[in-house]
Amino acid sequence: MGILVGFVAALSISIGVAPSALANGNTDNIFSMEVCKDTYASKFKLHLYYNSGQGGAYRNIGYSVYDFSAVKIGGSDPTVHVMKFCSLGVSNPWPGSGQRLKNNAASGENEHYKYMARVYFNSGYKGAQDVMGAGQHIDQFRHVKNNNASFRWTS
Repeated sequence: MGILVGFVAALSISIGVAPSALANGNTDNIFSMEVCKDTYASKFKLHLYYNSGQGGAYRNIGYSVYDFSAVKIGGSDPTVHVMKFCSLGVSNPWPGSGQRLKNNAASGENEHYKYMARVYFNSGYKGAQDVMGAGQHIDQFRHVKNNNASFRWTS
């Protein structure tokens, strides 16, 4: 019994420390109410912004994304989803509202307490990247400004 309890504890720890490992990550990144909540109220800890200096429209992301323009949620839904910035400011839209996220983010913020956020130039976590440590923001991406295609959490 002690071995089983230890296994369950280890399993819960491994699930709790790997945001990208959860099976429903793609579904949450597309359909969760967290994606467009105020950045400080969202449970999703990566915030990408249309403008430099954390300005304009934003998108909150909770789990690693292999390709911002081809998110597959799996299961019985074969649809490929395109991630977009939140549509904000109905009568006076914020810059970037409703625009595609891929190749349009200029700045970012990582509110995770533990993981680094890596935003990549290419899909599939490849190419040049900008890295934000835990609790760090970048006012203007150096390597991937308006040329970003994927993101993942790393230790």
